[in-house]
Formats: sequence, structure tokens, C-alpha cells
Amino acid sequence: MTMNTDFTDDNSLNRPLCVDLDGTLIKTDMLYEAVVLLVRKNPLNLFFLVFWLLKGKAYLKARIAEKVTPNADRLPYNQAVLDWLIDQKKRGRSLVLATASHQSYAKAVAKHLGLFEQIEASCETTNLSSSRKADRLTQNFGEAGFDYVGNSKDDIKVWDKARTAFIVGKERAAQLYLRNENAFQIVETAENKPRWKVWLKAIRIHQWLKNSLLFVPAILASRYFEFSTIVSLVLAFVAFGLCASSVYLLNDMVDVEVDRRHPTKRNRPIASGEIGILEAASVSLGMLFAGLALSLMLPVMFTLVLVLYFVTTCAYSFVLKRLLLIDVLTLAGLFTIRVIAGAAAVEGVVSTWLLAFCVFFFLSLALVKRFVEITIADEEVNRAKTGRGYQTVDLETLGQGGVASGFAAVVVLALFIDSPEVAETYKHPEMIWLVCPLVLYIVFRIWILARRKEMHDDPVVFLIKDWRSQIMIVAGAVIMLTSQML
Repeated sequence: MTMNTDFTDDNSLNRPLCVDLDGTLIKTDMLYEAVVLLVRKNPLNLFFLVFWLLKGKAYLKARIAEKVTPNADRLPYNQAVLDWLIDQKKRGRSLVLATASHQSYAKAVAKHLGLFEQIEASCETTNLSSSRKADRLTQNFGEAGFDYVGNSKDDIKVWDKARTAFIVGKERAAQLYLRNENAFQIVETAENKPRWKVWLKAIRIHQWLKNSLLFVPAILASRYFEFSTIVSLVLAFVAFGLCASSVYLLNDMVDVEVDRRHPTKRNRPIASGEIGILEAASVSLGMLFAGLALSLMLPVMFTLVLVLYFVTTCAYSFVLKRLLLIDVLTLAGLFTIRVIAGAAAVEGVVSTWLLAFCVFFFLSLALVKRFVEITIADEEVNRAKTGRGYQTVDLETLGQGGVASGFAAVVVLALFIDSPEVAETYKHPEMIWLVCPLVLYIVFRIWILARRKEMHDDPVVFLIKDWRSQIMIVAGAVIMLTSQML
């Protein structure tokens, strides 16, 4: 059976309504949220988790609760359930929060919402889940003396003891329980997005375009017509994309609380609760292994560079992104690593001129990224919202450094034109001078828009989407190819 959130049964108002927390009232799981916070605080805490779990899940939850507490006011609440509970509360119904989460987390949620008269939750000695929760609620209210709202197979034993079962979500075991006459489905009033669209957003498929840098060394070396080169670069592109998406998921898990305080990042699938943390972790691990497996079909050096990229991005996600200036230097380095990987995939040699250009150019874009983040953040709490080591007073310094870095990239390009390396590779190196004003245009334009607060994207993604920048990039590519071929 199904129901909307305006469902009303006057006879049921005399029975307490017991509500599960994880996956029901909120779209996430407090245990996994807390684990992420704990690991973000110190990655070495992963080792403690293993020892705590050996003493039981209740003990594990208690030890984690001692160290970290997710912000109850920023959790992704299930609005359909919350609206219905508010309506039931207004009708005079008694609400009970019955959860397997630790009691300190349950109290924080109850205090934030102000809806519950009673709390039943896990403590250091009892993990209040499944049959334990069913026994506790039966002891308190009698069999069939309460209604229960849940979402998973762990709730079946509780539903069996309840008078009426209310089911949230689409878990298979819970949906099968709907065959019972006393079971009702709480449905979202808004239309849900297709899961494949949610996942494409989560893995940031559009960010795969950044891996186009892998093709740059082969193009500059005039190897773009070789079939073996094309196959190798396509494999490298997919391997890097899988590895990068794995890290994006990891990054979103680590930054979940920070993202929820951000005006736009709070809509990301993990932060909004559209994708669970455990689910994201599983997919992240799978994509990483898939990317590494593909890399084994390429030269060993490519695999080593890919591993270096993954390790560096993990260090960035856990530590480096919160360090002043180290974060932007790391971002610039990660883009440069892609160029090195492209050369390694085809067993080529990457030009030091190209590496220098990439470092300065992408450092400019990394500084734009931080500049925009601080600009759009609330000035009163901008450090908390960005999760970085920057303040509003740093805007001018970031702007000056970003423009200077962009100029430095153009200087490197100008020096590159007169190098012996160019004379050997290009038939008309003088044509490359035309690329310099194109790069200057891109740098100036992106910084002007950033200062005008007219750019809110990742700067690299912005360059890919912006039609004016597209024209400059295509014109530059045509000039480089023409100078080789004519």
C-alpha cells in the first residue's frame, strides 16, 4: 500500500509514533558520518576502528561518539518524513526517536528538531538495532501499542511488533514488507532524479575533460596519427578518469560537513544524502581498482604516475587542501602530473618547457578557484565555509599572485619559442607567437570575471564551457598544428 505525507488516522493519534533515524528521518547514516569525521580528523584513526569493532558495535559507536559529533543542524533530513512528523506533532501525537545511533547523536537531533518526547538509542553496552529495538519498544508500549517508521531489513522485527508499519525509501526487503496489510509507504512529493544522473554528478564525469591534458605531449611531438599512440592514450584517459572519479567520491565523503555549509556544494549527491557514504565508498574503491587494472595494459611508468596522482590527491583531500598556499601548489602539480602521465603512456619525453608552462598556468587557475570560493562565502564565517586556510583579507594577494602566475606562463611560452627544441620540431616556430595573446586573453578574462563575481564554476570547467575561451583554445591548437605541418 502507499500513502502521501498528509495521511491521517485519528485512532492512531493515541499511539506513540516511533521513528528510526538512519535512512529514515535522515538520508544518511550517523555511524558512517561519524567515521568520516573521525578519519578526516586523523587518518590514523582507521586503525583504532578495527580494535573498537572487535569489542562490539555498541562499543565502537560509543568510542567514536567520544571523539566526534556530526552537526545535527546540517544533516540531510528526509523532508517528506519531517513534514509528516510535524503534522502528527501538531495533532497531539507523541513522537519517539528510536535509533541504533549513539544516544549522544540522537539527543543532538532531537534537540535540533524539537519534536520528540522520548529517545531510545544505543549506548556503550547495547546496540539498539533490529530485535533489541523491537524488544525495547514492546517493553515500553506493549506489542501493537505503537507505530513505527523505518527503512530497511533491520526494521522488519520492529514492524512485526508494531501496530502499523510506515516504510521510507526503496530498499528491497522493506518494499517486500509492503505486502502486509498494516504497512504503508511514505513517498516523496518531489520527483526523484534518475539514479544514473545522480551518479554521473557524483563522479563528476564532466571533470574527465581535464584528462585531455594527457594528449598534449603526443600532439606536440607530432605523434597524433599513430594508431598505437591513439589506443594507448584512450586507455590512459579512461584509467585516469576512473582514478580521478574515485578520488572525487573520496573527497566528497571527507568534506561532507564542509560542503553542507557551502551555498552550492551542499547540493552534491553525498552532501545532500542522495548517495550514502558506504555506497560511495564501495564505488570509489571499485573505480580505483578498475583504473589501476587498465593502467597495467600500459607502460609501467604510466602506472607509477597514476599511483603518484592517487596518493597526492588523497593527501590533498585529507591534509594539504587545508594548508595555506600548499593547496594551490598541489592543485597545479596535479594538472602537471596529467601531462607527465600522457608522455609516460606513449613512452615519450615530456618537455621541461611544457611542464613549466603548466605549473604557472594551472597555478593561476588554482588561485582563481580559491579566490572565487572566498568571494561567494559568507564573510562572517568564510573560513568555516571554505574549509581552507584563507580569509577575506587574502583576496587581493590571491588575485595579484594569480595574474602574475598567468603572466609567467606566457613568458615561459615566449622563451620556449626561441628554444632549439622548437626549431627541431616546428617548421614555422614564429607562428607560435600568436598563441601568446590567446593565453593572455584567457588569463585576463577569467580573472576579470572572478573579480566581478560572475564565475562560480571550477575554473578549468569554466574554460571548457565558456564559448569565448573555447574559441581561444581551438585557435591556439590550430596555430600549433599549423606551425608543425606547413
